[in-house]
Amino acid sequence: MGMAYVSVPKDLTKVKSKVMFNLTKRQVVCLGIAAALGLPFYFLTKGHIGTSNAATGMVLIMLPAFFFAMYEKDGLPFEKILMNMARVKLLRSAIRRYEVENLYEVEGEAFIPKKKEGGRKRGKKKQR
Repeated sequence: MGMAYVSVPKDLTKVKSKVMFNLTKRQVVCLGIAAALGLPFYFLTKGHIGTSNAATGMVLIMLPAFFFAMYEKDGLPFEKILMNMARVKLLRSAIRRYEVENLYEVEGEAFIPKKKEGGRKRGKKKQR
């Protein structure tokens, strides 16, 4: 009989524990929120706007929660990506000035270090 091989991922930080139905806890919570919003909408509106329109509305209401559950980029969930985008676009100024403190400047006077004497000057090589 042959040995059974199990693939083990090289980066264990990307392994997420599954809670139920092969979904993570985050995905279960987001899908529960989607169901809590979408299903009542469908059942309360299908008599007024028709089954097809109610189903379409339910899907549109549930889509953001599905997106929050499933979308991940560079290991970051969608809300962290949104916060980073808001921080860059809205909270910080667009113009960032480059300022440094001049360590050679003392009380308005410029400190100029003395040049060393002696030694060979750069640029010309010795002729042999």
